[in-house]
Amino acid sequence: MATREELDNLGPLAALVGVWEGEKGNDVAPSDARGTAHSKFRERMTFEPTGRVDNHEQVLYGLRYATKAWRLGADQPFHEELGYWLWDAGARQVMRCFLVPRGIAVIAGGTVEPGAKSFRLAADLGSETYGICSNKFLDKEFKTVRYELEVTVDDDGSLTYREDTQLKMKGKDELFHHTDENTLRKVG
Repeated sequence: MATREELDNLGPLAALVGVWEGEKGNDVAPSDARGTAHSKFRERMTFEPTGRVDNHEQVLYGLRYATKAWRLGADQPFHEELGYWLWDAGARQVMRCFLVPRGIAVIAGGTVEPGAKSFRLAADLGSETYGICSNKFLDKEFKTVRYELEVTVDDDGSLTYREDTQLKMKGKDELFHHTDENTLRKVG
C-alpha cells in the first residue's frame, strides 16, 4: 500500500498506483512471414511505489512496474515487461525504464507537468539519454529506431495508452509501426 508521502511525491505517476486490467487491447505487429498481424489481447499491469531514490542532487520517486498480455482465448502470455516508472519533480521528467524478454531494453522520457493526466514519452535508437538497446538478432532483422508512448488517466478512472514501436525491418524501405493500445480499469 502506498504511503501518503509516496503518493504526494509521485507527481503524474500517483494515479497509476495499483493493479489494472484491460480486455480490449489491439496489437499490430510483424507476422511470422514479415507481413502484418493484428491481435486482440487482455492484459494486467501492476504499479508499486518504490519510495525515494537519491542520485546526488537528483531526487526520484518511482513505481516498480510489471505487465503481462494474453491474446484473447490464450492461456500463455505473448508479451511481458518489467521495469520502473520514475518521476523527477525538479526537472519535470517522467521516465519509463523497462525490459522485454525478447532482448530489448528501453528508457523513454518526457517533460510532464506535476498534475498532468496525460503525457507522452519517447526514446530513440542511439540516444545517450532516452534510448533503446536490442539483441543482435533484433538489431539485424527488426531494428527498433523509435519508441513513443501516450498515457491518459481518463475522467472515468480508466487508464488508456497507445504505444508505437517503430521498426526498420530487414529488406523493407518503410518503417513498420508496431502499435499497441488498450484501456484498463483499476482492480486493486
